[in-house]
Amino acid sequence: MYKITRILLAACAWGALAVPSASAADMPPAYTPPPPPAAVLGGWYLRGDIGYSNQRVDELDNVLYDDFDTLDEGDRDFDGGPIFGVGVGYRFNKWFRVDVTGEHRAAVDFTGNDIGFVDPDFFSNNYDAKKSEWLAMINAYADLGTYRGVTPFVGAGVGMVRTEISGFTDIGTNSADNLVAIAYGSDNSEWSFAWALYAGLGFEITPNLTLELAYRYLDIGDAESGDLVAFDGTNDVDNPMEFNDLTSHDVRLGMRYMFN
Repeated sequence: MYKITRILLAACAWGALAVPSASAADMPPAYTPPPPPAAVLGGWYLRGDIGYSNQRVDELDNVLYDDFDTLDEGDRDFDGGPIFGVGVGYRFNKWFRVDVTGEHRAAVDFTGNDIGFVDPDFFSNNYDAKKSEWLAMINAYADLGTYRGVTPFVGAGVGMVRTEISGFTDIGTNSADNLVAIAYGSDNSEWSFAWALYAGLGFEITPNLTLELAYRYLDIGDAESGDLVAFDGTNDVDNPMEFNDLTSHDVRLGMRYMFN
């Protein structure tokens, strides 16, 4: 009996030592989770913008101004007007993106006046017209880092603009005989080089959708009306009214949707 007990105890001890060794050998290797996927920072996006313009013209010019001894320029005022734009772009990384945009700048009213002197007489003029544009731009932006979902940025762009001057009217008065004369300029469109500077803030709504509030300084070059024709249809010289150095200070609100 004693020998049998010893044999059983020895068998149990051997089994206790063997089982852990066999279990360790049969267990699968420890699980190592894969690294998280890298964040996708680049990709295509669509954009849409609305805004409001505050426009300026540096000077008006007309060939008939050469007949004056001196010219006192008066007001040169545009009303503000709405802006509507769409575009497509590509983000290269978290710092740099480029887009191509098309924009319609709705017609705004223009008013101006001046007085030309031919000693001893003077001639006063009051101008009215409308101006509108179609604008195509290529723009590049530098995003300056994101802070709590807000990304400041700066940018610059170049492109072409088609500016139309329509409904131009010149109501003039001659002091010599106190006569009022009216002249009209036909509608005319001109293409010009355009360039822009941007500064703004992007607000992350979702990882794919960004709200953008931006200021833009826009230079749209020159434009002109058709030839000015007197009310009786006479026109002795090629004399369109020239709008030189047109610029605009724009405020824009946009949305950018990124596909990745």
